[in-house]
Amino acid sequence: RPGQESAELGALLYGFRRQGASVTLLCLTRGEASPQNATCERLETVRPYELQVAAGLLGVSSVSVSDYPDGGLRLSPVTGLTERVRRAIRDYQPDLLLVVDPAATGDPDDARVAKAACLAAGACGLPVVARTEPGARRSWMIDLGADAAAARALQQCAAQAHVSQAAARPQLLRRLGRLGRRELLRWLVPPAAPSRRRVTAPA
Repeated sequence: RPGQESAELGALLYGFRRQGASVTLLCLTRGEASPQNATCERLETVRPYELQVAAGLLGVSSVSVSDYPDGGLRLSPVTGLTERVRRAIRDYQPDLLLVVDPAATGDPDDARVAKAACLAAGACGLPVVARTEPGARRSWMIDLGADAAAARALQQCAAQAHVSQAAARPQLLRRLGRLGRRELLRWLVPPAAPSRRRVTAPA
């Protein structure tokens, strides 16, 4: 849903972009189920716009927004969601899929999205990595390095672009401030093992 790209993935998206990666974003809902709205606009109208602004701040080169029901993804057929992710893979030819870890959020919608991403990626031979929280099994820590302060500052700016969700901002900013330089990841679909076949280069 709109907002997760900033609140959950923002520092990582910025970090990938700083390393030269081309980053594209697929958002499956328009965020209309949120109980918060600090604007006079309908959420299904304003939240995709906020998403575009936030994605621009994070260096995302392309954003696609689908119309699956926010809060109802758990009821959406996984085959349809998988095909939507597969179309994005065909369109953008990624090397890696990044998702929010459903084990960290406990959200059934996040679980359905992660399942669809793993099914689509597995069929294409792509790895899937999830941004997770402390205590997650088989997770590892990465250090955002010298760009950590800039990454967190951009992540906070991107989160603030979601004006309709202003009531949640103080708590979010406190959480981001506590994270510092660290992020935790875990593989949902690990990279394929490198081939052990011997290769002879012609002279």
